[in-house]
Amino acid sequence: MPTTAVTGSASGIGAAVCAQLEKAGHTIIGIDRKTDDNFTSIAADLSTAEGRQNAIDLVYQQSNGVLDGLVCCAGLGVTAPNCGLIVEVNYFGVTSLVTGLYDALRQGEQASVVVIGSVAANQQVAAPHPMALAMLDSDEALATKLANEDQQAHIAYAASKFAVTSWSRQTAVKWGGNGIRVNVVAPGAVETPLHQASKDDARYGEAVRNFVAPIGRNSEAEEIASVVTFLQSNQASFIHGSVLFVDGGMDAMMRANSF
Repeated sequence: MPTTAVTGSASGIGAAVCAQLEKAGHTIIGIDRKTDDNFTSIAADLSTAEGRQNAIDLVYQQSNGVLDGLVCCAGLGVTAPNCGLIVEVNYFGVTSLVTGLYDALRQGEQASVVVIGSVAANQQVAAPHPMALAMLDSDEALATKLANEDQQAHIAYAASKFAVTSWSRQTAVKWGGNGIRVNVVAPGAVETPLHQASKDDARYGEAVRNFVAPIGRNSEAEEIASVVTFLQSNQASFIHGSVLFVDGGMDAMMRANSF
């Protein structure tokens, strides 16, 4: 029975991933800000170095040092208390856990890492924001400072998702020979509590509500989770370093000639 750690396990995409992976036979180690009675056994604040290390240490304890999968779903959107937190959770909260759990993944059976990115990352492809470059340079202090100075949550979000997607692809190249697959799932708009908060936000709500995929609706968390579950299975054994858009055609709508 494979053991898989999932961040953001208490709600939204993370909770849907936990439910589907458990149904597929995985033992779940859930990580969120608070424990719950469902899937979350580790409480950790992924916006801080101490919280990330606590999560890593507890995953090693609960997995006995052997991890077959890691799914990074935890993230903040435009309604975060400040832009620096978006950077800290969406980028450093992911990269710290993935690298910190490397030894456990090395011990796993055909280990697979899936990072939840976003179609919004493509806004940064042509000209990455300096905060994205600071993230990729592992300079958390500078990236957070730039995000808070800029005070544009949608830019911080897009930059964080661009940076974590780039980092994941770079890591896939480095880790492929060690038997650890790394992929990114890039959703568009997903009906989750996080997305609902964005729709209700006075600053961004109208734009969020009007940004509709060509397929004519937003996705459900379970639709994203089904792709994650596939990537965590042996059926996806040769998918590595990929960005899978699960966005109802949003990426195609924005850049049909870039792929």
